[in-house]
Amino acid sequence: MHPVDAASEASLNDWQHVHNTVIPTALLSLDDVRERSARHALHVAHLGDTLVGCTTLRPPAAGSTTATVIARVLPAYRGRGFGRELYSYALAQARSLGAEVIETVVLASNPEGLGFARRAGFVEFDRYVLPGDTVPFVDLRLA
Repeated sequence: MHPVDAASEASLNDWQHVHNTVIPTALLSLDDVRERSARHALHVAHLGDTLVGCTTLRPPAAGSTTATVIARVLPAYRGRGFGRELYSYALAQARSLGAEVIETVVLASNPEGLGFARRAGFVEFDRYVLPGDTVPFVDLRLA
């Protein structure tokens, strides 16, 4: 696991590649990723030199104890335990920031991601479609 460095185009590209592969309905530019890295904790995961996934931690806002953790694994590396590792890593980060309520979000067209979240104890509480999109995002909360 490596934090995304907003000054490193390679780091930004790695996170962007995983995000855009897993979330093809909401593609992000490098500028979008750079902006997110200022608000959220972004990490990329490699197996040796091979990119396998990324995480996003949206920390609790001031006065809140809710954090959002997102683990994304490239399709070729799913089912090998990387999701659990990424999720555990982001969850530990969230807890260290005082998060008591943990949420996640998964694209509805990602059955592996939804299954993973449900097996981890998350329960759906909302669905929404971004303007111009047709595939809903699913918000889930750790029960």
